[in-house]
Amino acid sequence: MLGSYLLGATPTSYIAGKLGRGIDLREHGSKNLGATNVYRILGWKYAIPVALIDIAKGAIPVLLAPTTPYPWLPLAAGGAAVLGHMFSPYVSFKGGKGVATAAGMFVALAPLAVLIAIAVWGACLWLTGYVSLSSIIGVLSVPLTVALLQPGASYVFWASVALVVLIIFAHRRNIRGLIAGTENRFRTRGGQSGRPAVGPSDP
Repeated sequence: MLGSYLLGATPTSYIAGKLGRGIDLREHGSKNLGATNVYRILGWKYAIPVALIDIAKGAIPVLLAPTTPYPWLPLAAGGAAVLGHMFSPYVSFKGGKGVATAAGMFVALAPLAVLIAIAVWGACLWLTGYVSLSSIIGVLSVPLTVALLQPGASYVFWASVALVVLIIFAHRRNIRGLIAGTENRFRTRGGQSGRPAVGPSDP
């Protein structure tokens, strides 16, 4: 569990900022250590590897954890990695929003549910331009999909419910911004850039 937490806590975005431009991403853009902020500041060249590594941080503990005699252990290990990503001791317990690492966790647990969630996320992002709203709606689709496609996987279902609560908690500032109409868009439906994307809506 400790190994999973420390793996998840590896501050990929912080390292990318230091290697790419010698900066601390906590002082730029949305000031959040997530792949979206890496894209805003450093571009796709760094954002894509960061996102893939963050996904791997969630998948690896699940795949390596034994299921016997504790079938819940892979889920606990994945959850520890997500918490590590969100509350990293390497960067003063301020990490990303946990979406990419949680996606990696469920890639190993319920890959079809993740594919559907990605499709939901992409459609919502195209329609609204809000990364935060798209992330929340995409995550909300996971428990429903797990319940429909894996009805006997109670551990996975309840882990997905816990994931929803955690991700919504991580996006509480974004939710307030959405309600107030102050949340910044990543892009608009027509592909045009909105206001400078400096809001805290990062995965």
